[in-house]
Parts: sequence; C-alpha cells; structure tokens
Amino acid sequence: MFVVCRSNSSSFRSVVAATRPCFSCPRFPPLIAIPTPSSSIRFPPLRSFSSPRQITRMASKVAQDQQDSRLERISSAIRVIPDFPKPGIMFQDITTLLLDTKAFRDTIDLFVERYRDKNISVVAGVEARGFIFGPPIALAIGAKFVPMRKPNKLPGEVISEEYSLEYGTDKMEMHVGAVQPGDRALIIDDLIATGGTLGAAIKLLERVGVHVVECACVIELPELKGREKLGDKSLFVLVKGAA
Repeated sequence: MFVVCRSNSSSFRSVVAATRPCFSCPRFPPLIAIPTPSSSIRFPPLRSFSSPRQITRMASKVAQDQQDSRLERISSAIRVIPDFPKPGIMFQDITTLLLDTKAFRDTIDLFVERYRDKNISVVAGVEARGFIFGPPIALAIGAKFVPMRKPNKLPGEVISEEYSLEYGTDKMEMHVGAVQPGDRALIIDDLIATGGTLGAAIKLLERVGVHVVECACVIELPELKGREKLGDKSLFVLVKGAA
C-alpha cells in the first residue's frame, strides 16, 4: 500500500511507503491511501461517454416509449360494442377501462402531466362520463370541478346553451356563479364524436368571461369531424376509435 503526500513543491507529489513516515514533508500528513499502480487498470476512452445531446435524446426516447406503452394499455382496455345503442353505432365502452386500475391510472396521469403547469383554475366535466375523469384531474392540479349538465338536473339558478343534435336540439346547463370571469378552464369528456356537446360547453363558459384553455377527451372518432365544431380551440385526445 502506498500513500500520496503533499510536497514542498506544489507541482510535485511524492509517493512513499505507508509504513514509514513522510520525512520529505513533515508539516503535512498523508492525504489518501491508493493501491500500487498496476498496468492492468484500464480506463475507457473519453469518446465512449455519451454527449449531453445524446443523453437528452436517450431520455426522450425512454419517456416516449413509456407514454406509448400507457396509450396502448388504455386503448386495449376500451371495449367496442357494435350496434349500440342503435344499429350502425360502434359504441366505445369505457367501463372496461375503469375496471383496469393500471389503465385508469395511466389515463388520469397523462392528463395531469399535460395540465399540471398550465394554470388551470376550473375543470369543467361534461355529463355524464366527464364526471368520471374530471374530478381526479381537478384534485391533482389544484383546480375546482364544475359539472356541466343536461336540463333540469341542477337544483340552483342556471345558465344554459342550446346545441344541435342529429335529430333535434339539446341544452347544457351550469350553475350561476360556479365560475368567475378570468378563470382558465379545461373541458373534459370521455369521447368526442360530432363535437356538439363540447362546442356548447365552450360557448357556455365563454359567455361568462372564462378562458377555455383546451378541450380533452380520452377517445376521438375522427371520421365524424368533431374538431370542426370547436372553432379555434385546441383538442387533446389520448386514443382514436372507429366510428
């Protein structure tokens, strides 16, 4: 065993036997013990280490792979039921997603990761399945949850917005005072098809001075072109289904 000692010369280090005192520099004790140098020790060349850019790319790839696996798990957990509630409809059933605790958690986590730092003060859930996803997202990002309901469901004074359906019209209602001018809102639902309900929710919130940051859904049926009903509002979806 050898020791490294300080020398009187700042440019020189003396190596002496550990069992003998270091008389060349009596004012300074040994610093650290090191093994006898050996030609068998080999260090990798510097070029073998990844650059910061390579490390960033690798981290991004790992994060993308993780997100892709979560989206695949979510998609596979959604059951599609043909001809419900009427012939020709491919119903996207999220009840099977709710039974899969891992896929359900992945769904909430992906939304929370997206909206945690967007200064959202209101999560507005569209009846009825928006009530499932909205509250846990609101709690996680520190926002209040506001239900947007069909007519005659809310007990207090309401404001309403009428929208068109394939046959006829419907209304969406919200309690007066549930939101305030200047609030920043996320509108959440399980699925966007023709976009009528999300479009009505946007109009209802904007009428009282709320800024709608984005609409979000678990599933989109792109063939039905619901995005076109949202105007210039951004839409974020996790998976796409078949109409």
